[in-house]
Amino acid sequence: MLRCAGNDFISEENRRGLANFGCAGSGANDDMSNTTRAIRIHETGAPEVMRWEEISLPEPGSGEVQLRHTAVGLNFIDINHRSGAYPLKSLPAVIGMEGAGIIEAVGDGVVDFVEGDRVAYCMVLGAYAERRIIAADRLIPIGLETTDEVAAAATLQGLTAHYLVHESWAVRDGDTVLVHAAAGGVGLLLCQWAKAKGATVIGTVGSDEKAAYVANYGCDYPVVYTNKDFAKKVLELTDQRGADVIYDAVGHDTFEKGIGCLAERGRMVSYGQSSGAVGSVPLAGLRARSASVACGGLGTFVQDSIERDRNAAVLFRLIEDGTLRLEINQRYPLSEAVVAHTELAQRRTTGSSIFIV
Repeated sequence: MLRCAGNDFISEENRRGLANFGCAGSGANDDMSNTTRAIRIHETGAPEVMRWEEISLPEPGSGEVQLRHTAVGLNFIDINHRSGAYPLKSLPAVIGMEGAGIIEAVGDGVVDFVEGDRVAYCMVLGAYAERRIIAADRLIPIGLETTDEVAAAATLQGLTAHYLVHESWAVRDGDTVLVHAAAGGVGLLLCQWAKAKGATVIGTVGSDEKAAYVANYGCDYPVVYTNKDFAKKVLELTDQRGADVIYDAVGHDTFEKGIGCLAERGRMVSYGQSSGAVGSVPLAGLRARSASVACGGLGTFVQDSIERDRNAAVLFRLIEDGTLRLEINQRYPLSEAVVAHTELAQRRTTGSSIFIV
């Protein structure tokens, strides 16, 4: 099995405690008694640019807490940060956008959390670390009914699915929904959530095995895109009417063809680009059917703590009562980030993936 480059290497600059963007703060710190291990990148590129290193960990400042991770989420946005597709503000950087764990210390001014609280978060860079400093107002409390693993696997993907089925397009009873990458973490939740709302769900997958898999998670009609034209199949299944909404996290390889199978007054929702960026949008084809395109980004839906916590409560309640079945099918040691990124990029995973810390 592959190992992260530099597993046992602690550079001299790390010993001087140079900047650790997004996790341990920044600034020199010659006292290395307060440190943590983390996956950092010093340049963008292939999975092998990730290094398992020891870095400095400052004390939590005003409004901050020190969090010990127990589980960390693996998401495609991590690949985009590591590869440079989504540029970071500075390097070196600790990547990762989702985690769960236990608060070990609180800074001045923190009133909503105390030492020992179990919490989760998403869309805060710096999760690939054993410990981190994080603003308390980005944390979501975890109830006794939610395990740390579920919180780390479901917070980012589940809150993404939440805004997609409620905000980007409010799925209604009788809708026909097309979900691309249906076997992925968000895809499985989207299929189930749309089905629970009364929709007919069509999902694209990359293999017969994945087709059989998603059929058990609310996908009425799995379509193997590698041997079928998904747009023709959607039109065939809907008597040429098309899909009311298409949820597209693939981008370049699916977007334009997807517009061709939208129903009148339907909507294409672009919320990712795993195959590359989307080109120009052909407005003429949309206008003729009064169809529309929407873009989604989870960051805009988790800034307000009241909205975020309310949506998270809905998500975890649906997981608890079985309406949404969360499948954590891959678990990796945090030090094995190279392996995890490789398998995710090569579409060798199903459901959700997490790092055990």
